[in-house]
Amino acid sequence: MENENYEKAINLITSREKFHICLGLERVSAMLEILGNPQDRLKIIHVAGTNGKGSVCAVLSKILTCAGFKTGLYTSPHILEYTERIKINQRDISKNDFADLITQIALTAKINGIYLTEFELLTCTAYKYFADKDTDICVIETGLGGRLDATSAISSNILSIITSISLDHTDRLGDTIEKIAYEKAGIIKSGNPVLVGADNNGFETIKRIANEKQSRILTPEHRAELLFENSCNYVFYKDKKYEFALLGLWQEENMTLVFEAINYLREEGYEIPDSAVQKALKTVCWPCRMQYIKKHNLLIDGTHNPDGARVLRNSINYYFPDNKRVWIYGALTTKDYKKVMEILFRPQDEVYFYDFKYPSSVPFEKLQKLRPDALLINQKELEYLAAENNEALIIISGSFYMIGQILNSKGFFRNIAEVDNIY
Repeated sequence: MENENYEKAINLITSREKFHICLGLERVSAMLEILGNPQDRLKIIHVAGTNGKGSVCAVLSKILTCAGFKTGLYTSPHILEYTERIKINQRDISKNDFADLITQIALTAKINGIYLTEFELLTCTAYKYFADKDTDICVIETGLGGRLDATSAISSNILSIITSISLDHTDRLGDTIEKIAYEKAGIIKSGNPVLVGADNNGFETIKRIANEKQSRILTPEHRAELLFENSCNYVFYKDKKYEFALLGLWQEENMTLVFEAINYLREEGYEIPDSAVQKALKTVCWPCRMQYIKKHNLLIDGTHNPDGARVLRNSINYYFPDNKRVWIYGALTTKDYKKVMEILFRPQDEVYFYDFKYPSSVPFEKLQKLRPDALLINQKELEYLAAENNEALIIISGSFYMIGQILNSKGFFRNIAEVDNIY
């Protein structure tokens, strides 16, 4: 019965068009008011940005959990199951609770004549779930932008964090850094502080909006630094060395924000011992973001915009300088896939395009025009390639929807997903 109810809930969500986005707070605010404004009972750390916001959310929530706080985490997209998006203390919402809340909220919305998009329905579900479970603190990742994102239907927060800003979703957020920064800065709440790096491309815009809202601007006083030695990854911060589970040179910028956020929370009276930080950094998992499965020499990363591609390329050069590279790639038409491919692929690399079925996936023929020597690969061929691989670094990259389809198939990838905590 649980699985049946869950499948009905998934059908409810996906019937709202997976790729339909309708920015604005009117609908979600009306729905949350009917639900008793659960979001206003939560202590929220709200995170926006083009790249890095998911990693910041994952690490922050892990530290807070290790410190003993009942911690909610809301992120997107998911890799295998919708329940991955809503967690308390690193555990996904149960399929039963998820199905009950989705069904209840969708029915209530229908009765009241409110049409909720997929993301709005999920956001209402997350806020109600976290409130019902009496969480101590919640880390919330924006879906798209910030100012009109459904997660912004809150009256206040503990802290806003804005990660790196670059050109992405330009059709909805604007075609300049300033316009995009304006949208991201929309998560700043009047009188509540915002944490942002002084070297952020959108810093001046964010600073102006923070000043208008009389919000304190926090900029990092110290920078985190990464070190990879003897096949082990470390992060340094203020003369302390921590073993760190997440690869990727971009984590220096993300971890700088995480450490500064922890410093701020400590100033506000949150007891977060260094032992909790150590434990969290050593064990944190953020699936399919520069995730390396050593046994199979396999790297999975959902890079889908040019800035993300640059840091992925630089990170591979740093961690795996001498490996032959075999790429498995697929993209959506809504992304600048041409530029991403130019950045990622070297002439000597072996490239395969994965045939995945989604409404806005780029057809193989279009991709091959940009990389004529590339071949089409299906699931069975990919599984054989990965299972028999000995020396080459196989990199699965591009759309998260493609990655989810690969990992969700029964067989080789499903098995490693379960063993290596892919999700």
